[in-house]
Amino acid sequence: MQGALSFPHFGLDDFGAIAFLILAWVLIGWHIEHPPKARPSVTKLVTEYRREWMRQMVERNPRIFDSQTLSSLRQGASFFASATMIAIGGGLALIGNSERLVGVASDLAIEAPAIVWEIKVLLILFFLTNAFLKFVWSHRLFGYCAIVMAAVPNDPADPQALPRAAKAGEINITAAKSFNRGLRSVYFSLAACGWLVGPLVLVGATVVTASVLWRREFASQSRGILMGVADGMGHTET
Repeated sequence: MQGALSFPHFGLDDFGAIAFLILAWVLIGWHIEHPPKARPSVTKLVTEYRREWMRQMVERNPRIFDSQTLSSLRQGASFFASATMIAIGGGLALIGNSERLVGVASDLAIEAPAIVWEIKVLLILFFLTNAFLKFVWSHRLFGYCAIVMAAVPNDPADPQALPRAAKAGEINITAAKSFNRGLRSVYFSLAACGWLVGPLVLVGATVVTASVLWRREFASQSRGILMGVADGMGHTET
């Protein structure tokens, strides 16, 4: 009863749609990062290539290719961090001037007070803020990876070469995991925009978003290519 009094403009369908959105976000992320061994995700497959990259780096001289590749990964994380920060600023500005949203809603024959639109925008900002933090941390971890890579001895026979390369590989994997989580948050922030129209649209947008992420990780052409190449890293051809 208290909940109904506190949120008079939202019904059970709104709360159900939000719960469905968050549940889908958590479950698809967990499934991508912990897929069945018989059906690995693209993320899991590329993880093995990241480890192999660092093993190959030990014997590569010069290592300009490795530094350029890592630099491109850092630039990607930096770009998305900047983009999400701009989006967060736009969302905060929209909350500060919610009359515009009310005007647009009136044109669409959707009647609701300004506080309703502000709360709906806050849901979008939640996902954007999470994405921003993930991208920033990913950028920093790629920087740590660069430092560890620079500490790998040029002599493959050096006893420190492979252990340090393995450390660089694990940091690289952790950075990529944070980056991928940020991307998923961006996807679901777009799905959260559906709530501006209504809870049913939010549910539909959530289903579409989760389906797109599942297809790209488990049924995409890129996954078929990764699975179809005998790489000697424990995966069989399909």
